[in-house]
Amino acid sequence: MKRTTVLALVVAALLGGGGGFLLDHVLTSSGRTTFAPALMLPVLLVLLGALCLALAWPIRRAVRDAEAPRVDPFRALRVAVLAKSASIVGSAVGGAALGLLLYGATRPVSPALGSLGTTIATAVAGALLVVAALVAEHFCTLPKDPDERQPDDPAAGLEPR
Repeated sequence: MKRTTVLALVVAALLGGGGGFLLDHVLTSSGRTTFAPALMLPVLLVLLGALCLALAWPIRRAVRDAEAPRVDPFRALRVAVLAKSASIVGSAVGGAALGLLLYGATRPVSPALGSLGTTIATAVAGALLVVAALVAEHFCTLPKDPDERQPDDPAAGLEPR
């Protein structure tokens, strides 16, 4: 499995930002109030980041410490996939919150302080989720095996002495 790339995170953030901006524009042009995230959304994003780190910590210990209990490789893969998806979700939700903030900044009337606070908290929590998930994904990375050589390695055909 390949690690999460910066390009994937930037694309998710741009799509989320465009979606947040468009959502507020459609709501405002139809005469409704703008969207404000619920207060529990940033809390849940931070809890998801903490869960990713908590699940990845035993895998990190098993990789770094020889006396640590062995971890099932399928469990490590599941945690790595969870961390990868959490980083993309955090990027998209953080981008959507930034899109909501950008739309509110372009309006002649500033939004209510309560909705502004939850939107900022959601953007910060999305960024924290991205960081926590990338760290958890790093924890699930196995070190390269010294016996394995890449096919493009010039020493691949040489026998060890």
